[in-house]
Amino acid sequence: KQWFLDFAFEEKVKLSDTDIFDQTILSVDLGINNACTCSVMRADGTVLGRRFLRLPREYDSLKRKTDRIKMAQRHGSQKVSKLWRLACGVNDDIAVKTAKFIVDTAVEYKADTIVFEHLDLNGRKLGSKKMRLHMWKARYVQSMVTDKAHRLGMRISRVNAWGTSRLAFDGSGKVLRGKESSKTKGNYSLCEFSTGKIYNCDLNATYNIGARYFIREIIKTFSATKRQRLLAKVPEAVYRSTCTLSTLISLDAELHAEA
Repeated sequence: KQWFLDFAFEEKVKLSDTDIFDQTILSVDLGINNACTCSVMRADGTVLGRRFLRLPREYDSLKRKTDRIKMAQRHGSQKVSKLWRLACGVNDDIAVKTAKFIVDTAVEYKADTIVFEHLDLNGRKLGSKKMRLHMWKARYVQSMVTDKAHRLGMRISRVNAWGTSRLAFDGSGKVLRGKESSKTKGNYSLCEFSTGKIYNCDLNATYNIGARYFIREIIKTFSATKRQRLLAKVPEAVYRSTCTLSTLISLDAELHAEA
């Protein structure tokens, strides 16, 4: 075993104050089957890089432990609390490795902001053990990334999570996932666009997460009059819950047309 000593300290840092049009961001989707998927984006919709973190050994270990919990509860075993501690230990290990991967990727691309989905992480979570562990992990990951990013001068932002995975980044509408599509062969990590294209669902979500951040921040910089004029020309940007990467590209094209 390895033992580590943690201690608290204070440090003054200056967070990035880069203009929104010059920012590089890292948009992050925390998956259930994959640890995380990241995309590096610019304000015009350009994707500079993509990173995937898969931890198959850790997830296999977590699955074995949750299966043992199910078996123990089915037979009324008294060892459930110990099994939960083991599962939570593996879950925390996944969270630590995920947070390190996200921050290292942000440093590699000199990102100004790390963008997450805004997840409802408060209160007691019901449902399957896998989902509850995922929500606990997501809370821990976002907390660690926030601390690490702030120390490096990066900002953290969160956007509306509704439909980021369900809506296609090219603006073609809702996607089909898992068993909804015959082309994906039941693979829930893949999705089929209405155009017939097969794409990674988590990667699609990161594009939409980054786009929603830029759309929100760009629109905030304008006066109410110019904002209304822009939204009249790009009506899909009115509701943030339906914005996709194609919306950001349309907004950027309209801004260049007015320049």
